[in-house]
Amino acid sequence: MSAEEKDELKKAEAFEAEEEEEEDDDGDEMPPKQKLIQICISTVLLIIAYLIVRANPALREWQKLLIYLVPYLAAGFDVLKEAAEDIAHGEALEEDFLMTVSTVGALLIGFVPGGESMYPEAVFVMLFYQVGELFEGIAEGNSSRAISQLLDIRPDTANVERDGKVITVEPDDVAVGETIVIKPGEKVPMDGVIIEGSTSLDTVALTGESAPRDVTVGDQILSGCVNQSGVVKAKVEKAFGESTAAKILDLVKHASGAKSKSEKFITKFARVYTPIVVGAAVILAVLPPAIIGGVTGTGFIANFATWLLRALTFLIVSCPCALVVSVPLAFFGGIGAASKNGVLVKGSAFMDSLAKTDTVVFDKTGTLTKGVFEVTTLHPDRITEQELLHLAAHVERYSTHPIATSIKAAFGKEDDSCEVTDVEEVAGQGVRAQVNGKTVCVGNTRMMDAVGAKWKSCNEPGTLIHVAIDGNYAGHIHISDVEKPDSKQAISDLKSLGVRKTVMLTGDRKEVADRVAADLGIDEHKSELLPADKVSSVESLLKDTPADGSLVFVGDGINDAPVLARADVGIAMGAMGSDAAIEAADVVLMDDKPSKIAKAIRISRHTISIAKQNIVIAIVIKLAILVLAAFGLAPMWLAVFGDTGVLLICIANSTRTLSYKK
Repeated sequence: MSAEEKDELKKAEAFEAEEEEEEDDDGDEMPPKQKLIQICISTVLLIIAYLIVRANPALREWQKLLIYLVPYLAAGFDVLKEAAEDIAHGEALEEDFLMTVSTVGALLIGFVPGGESMYPEAVFVMLFYQVGELFEGIAEGNSSRAISQLLDIRPDTANVERDGKVITVEPDDVAVGETIVIKPGEKVPMDGVIIEGSTSLDTVALTGESAPRDVTVGDQILSGCVNQSGVVKAKVEKAFGESTAAKILDLVKHASGAKSKSEKFITKFARVYTPIVVGAAVILAVLPPAIIGGVTGTGFIANFATWLLRALTFLIVSCPCALVVSVPLAFFGGIGAASKNGVLVKGSAFMDSLAKTDTVVFDKTGTLTKGVFEVTTLHPDRITEQELLHLAAHVERYSTHPIATSIKAAFGKEDDSCEVTDVEEVAGQGVRAQVNGKTVCVGNTRMMDAVGAKWKSCNEPGTLIHVAIDGNYAGHIHISDVEKPDSKQAISDLKSLGVRKTVMLTGDRKEVADRVAADLGIDEHKSELLPADKVSSVESLLKDTPADGSLVFVGDGINDAPVLARADVGIAMGAMGSDAAIEAADVVLMDDKPSKIAKAIRISRHTISIAKQNIVIAIVIKLAILVLAAFGLAPMWLAVFGDTGVLLICIANSTRTLSYKK
């Protein structure tokens, strides 16, 4: 999928979303409860009509018609109304129109010479069609509720500190920079950073992970999480409209906008298929009696009723509602299942592309690695490891540099009896300070050379921080960006799914990239790349991707946005990823775990499989019954099964996508 195609897809998504909203506003679909009442009333009226007609065998045909019209209109008034509206809008060949024609024909066939009245059958067909509509509504409602409950993350209120008081306001009324208070049991209303307190957060609605996440001062919290224990205060970093909860709700709301190839096939199929079967039904009603009995005369009239009944049966079976309803429902369920597992898919079209993933390209920093420095090894000289870390942490006490932060975090005991004075940062070298009366220098090899300390080299890739005490070398600290715990499993899972190639593209140094690629088992990697180089590399990989495969790019930084947009499927790390990356991506991983990529592919393949099953089930059964109907071997009840029965089977099959748990 090219960048231009993706742009067009997103425009179409927005347009279709607007159309769907308009349809929702103008739609007259009956709620399932009301539909059930309608079916029950119609059933009672049908039984009463049947008993009246049976008790009065002398009734004329028009009298029987009037009696059966009562349950018929009770069962199908909304279908007749929709059919009339379809005709008015030039869309006559819709399922409501086909159902109307076939049932009205069944009501009137008794008035055709040689025809046998079928009033109960006509009402029953309409009644059973409404039963199918009822189950369709229930299935769609269950899917919607499942996703709504899963994503019931929108907070109703926020507790904000103003003028020394805590007041409750609408989340929209809280400004960036204000302090909010989150009590146990409350949803986090805004994205922010904790400035006071510690607690455990339930993040299942965002990430799909049931294990709580412990947070304290300095940790970021996302809207939509639920505070489980302590009271915390947080400084708001994003307005409510830009918060994680608001973005997720918007993504899921419009996720069905971009139609998949399967859905597009069904739409095109229905447009071609329906006129063909209507034309075939007309030919079936007219041509055989004309051939058998002649165009004029009693022979044609004598056979017309028989062939008209076959044509009406043919029409009932031909309704494509099983395909039109069940395939989109399958994708809707698949998107819901992905959301349950912390994977937000922006449209069913991307489920198609995910299912045929051939190549997965990763950014390194923040995607396969944590994107933060950590102390990995300590190499002391004449002092202990703890003393080495202790001195470095005290010298770096006042620095905010990421490397200094990692050293302080590794030591974790700054409040001791040590006296730290005369802290001085030496540009391009490091930091010098007096610690308990000793001159301690922490920095690079240039600083060691400047103080006369004979430093030692290290072959480990990453950043080396050297330490000297009064001009004597005391050792070095190895700091690097560590791999995420599940990165290796992610690569292994992708290969087990049949992904042909895994690639890593990074702007980091070659030795670092070599180590990460070797550790994780990545097939190919390129290092020291600029953002434009990444795009060029992806362009080259796209040329090598088979026509029936797709290229997936996974990234998290703002510099990854161009590549995310260019790939067939762009996957962004949602919790820590930049807004630009999330906006450009087609799929968002809410918990930053690369192992979720394989799960997203499994869910998409499961969804595509069910959609294809529905297509095969519906077409095969319908074609078989259509052939039987053409030869007069399909009674009306079989025609009803060919329409509504198949619909129910396909709907039941589609709901399996929502309950995906593998």
